[in-house]
Amino acid sequence: MPGTVSALGDITHVIQLAIAPVFVLTAICTLLAVLTTRLVTAVDRRRILLVRLPGLDSATAGTANGELDYLDRRVSLIYVAIALAVLAALLICVLIAFAFIAAFVGIERVTVIAVFFILAMLAMIGSLGAFLREIFLAVHSVRTPII
Repeated sequence: MPGTVSALGDITHVIQLAIAPVFVLTAICTLLAVLTTRLVTAVDRRRILLVRLPGLDSATAGTANGELDYLDRRVSLIYVAIALAVLAALLICVLIAFAFIAAFVGIERVTVIAVFFILAMLAMIGSLGAFLREIFLAVHSVRTPII
């Protein structure tokens, strides 16, 4: 019976330690929702421009082509940001799973958990950097005056 109390204490401690990564996971999911919305907006705008492009005069068509270039760059940056955010989320999930497995098996887990967390934060930094660059492109791109 004393082993059960110790194991229960270990699991309780792991659950307490897993709370912070779960909050990070929630933040990542919120970021993914924002990135997905931005991706949908950019793709929809691109589709509108491609449909209207053949009927535009040469000056407006030149502006539309410039905007299409910006949209292609923005979509690429959003893809990178989404991929890195998903990678960060997967690393956090692995971190949490490993913490529980390590508690059951009884192996040392501090170094491995720290490595997973550092990798997840590096992926998040990359995702946020790509997101910030995409926002700069969105703000500074020329918008073609068509509906």
